[in-house]
Amino acid sequence: MSDTQTLIENRPPSVANLFLDRVAATPDAEAYRYPVPPSSGQGPDGWKTLSWAQAAERVYVIAAGLIDLGVRPEERVALASSTRVEWILADLAILCAGAATTTVYPQTNVDESAFILADSESRVLIAEDAAQLAKVQEKRAELSDLTHVVVLDAAGVETGDGVLTLAELEERGAAYLEKHPGLIEERVAAITKDQLATLIYTSGTTGRPKGVRLPHDNWSYMAKAMAATGLLGPEDVQYLWLPLAHVFGKALTSGQIEVGFVTAVDGRVDKIIENLPVVQPTYMAAVPRIFEKVYNGVAAKAREGGAAKFRIFQWAAGVAREYAKARQDTFRRTGTASVPFGLSAKHRVADALVYAKLREAFGGRLRACVSGSAALAPEIGYFFAGAGIHILEGYGLTESSAASFVNPGEAYRTGTVGKPLAGCEVRIADDGEVLLRGPGIMQGYHKLPEKTAEVLESDGWFHTGDIGELSADGYLRLTDRKKDLIKTSGGKYIAPAEVEGRFKAICPYVSNILVHGASRNFCTALIALDEAAIVEWAKENGMAGKAYADIVAAPATVALIEGYVKELNQGLQRWETIKRFRLLPRDLDVEHGEVTPSLKLKRPVVEREYKHLLDEMYAGTREA
Repeated sequence: MSDTQTLIENRPPSVANLFLDRVAATPDAEAYRYPVPPSSGQGPDGWKTLSWAQAAERVYVIAAGLIDLGVRPEERVALASSTRVEWILADLAILCAGAATTTVYPQTNVDESAFILADSESRVLIAEDAAQLAKVQEKRAELSDLTHVVVLDAAGVETGDGVLTLAELEERGAAYLEKHPGLIEERVAAITKDQLATLIYTSGTTGRPKGVRLPHDNWSYMAKAMAATGLLGPEDVQYLWLPLAHVFGKALTSGQIEVGFVTAVDGRVDKIIENLPVVQPTYMAAVPRIFEKVYNGVAAKAREGGAAKFRIFQWAAGVAREYAKARQDTFRRTGTASVPFGLSAKHRVADALVYAKLREAFGGRLRACVSGSAALAPEIGYFFAGAGIHILEGYGLTESSAASFVNPGEAYRTGTVGKPLAGCEVRIADDGEVLLRGPGIMQGYHKLPEKTAEVLESDGWFHTGDIGELSADGYLRLTDRKKDLIKTSGGKYIAPAEVEGRFKAICPYVSNILVHGASRNFCTALIALDEAAIVEWAKENGMAGKAYADIVAAPATVALIEGYVKELNQGLQRWETIKRFRLLPRDLDVEHGEVTPSLKLKRPVVEREYKHLLDEMYAGTREA
């Protein structure tokens, strides 16, 4: 048996066990970093730290507090909060109490929040602030199982009548632990691997979300499998901003506990650019939209600097892509990454002019990023790779505990999601669907046996709904979601995500694009522009001070984007080309339900919302 197999197979039943082991092994090592207001006197950098032992002190009293509230093993405790250190501490406390976490995105509306709390039969809600508390109070009469709400930020919150602050819960827990000093160790020792640990509700594009049941063993496996990749070591510093209500963020916290590196936690997306030079991470996970925004921002800034500066950027971007492709190609063939001398010389010049500044913006120490949740346009991936920011695409679903595939370090291949994690089996069905089996697969959907049976076979194979192909040496390339594939009225199949990804690599002003054409005689697109980028462009083109909606409606803007659409079409098959497009009056967002909290496009929602624009593009047309 290999060392990797031993690591995976000899795993404990729960991440709670791993947490206790980590605290015992490195109690004084730094575990978490988190931001504090400058006025708090914590130093000029505004960040505070917790050692593993300090984190454990808080986890244990929160766990004991929940037990004192009457929470029993496997009963659900919901968490409705943005990403912050208290989210991680509360989740670990729930696990150490033997209970199960129900995750709720803070952006979730009142009705859906109430549905999740009721369907999960959550006994306690840990809410971030008064706004999250207000959602529950509006529906309190419908939530018969909910006995208490614990609020992290007490500002504007009236306690009493089942509402208490996190500080009050910790006080209760500390008093309870004094009377029952071995309580947490006993609860953790009693956890079995099949016991429910987490209920994550998938944000479905239609109908109610489904609760995915993930037992303790899923997270213990995920922690060990992530450690087995060798991508991270104890000296690494992770910057964590992803939503912890999402399975991707949750998996990252499990891997950290097993390896023992530092995690800097701040879920404020608008603070990423400001935080990176301060935190100086060596590792960061993100979703493609973040890399797209950075790329578009760099391109827009270069354009603002004048024609000469923009030409330099375009040249450097081309060199980066050529350099990355050459390195990956030679590594694939020979096992050594090398490039021709002439290209290497151009790359050194481009590095001094462009890439070094880009790496500095990421903190200057970034070894690798992992990108997941949706496909990253290969041309954007190659750009960053050539600039020395290595984006390792990975793949997984809520139903597979997030990570099933990841690109293997130096051997990564842009445009693929890498190889399966140790212990994960994969096969491609006759129709191209990717099937997975292994310790990361869910138990099923909560209270939905029929829905479970639709995707999970009796022998453990899970139907992902994604179309893909495996290379001879085991790299997976995804084409599209099975349900998203477009079949035109002419019988041609199109993968919209692939076309959309190409457009994002060409057009520096795009934020979101939806390619439409199912049962139609040609393809069209709905395009939303990045507000910051297009407003800057507008300033230079006689539209300074105009509102976003006015800018996107202007003929000059339409002509600008039309140029990029024509460029896109040159590289597509005839039946894939975009014959017509419309610019949307605003960007797509989570609040309107058009993208998920992990920034994935909800196609049916967008197509319903803008049906009038789609119909307008096809009105009175014949085969184009």
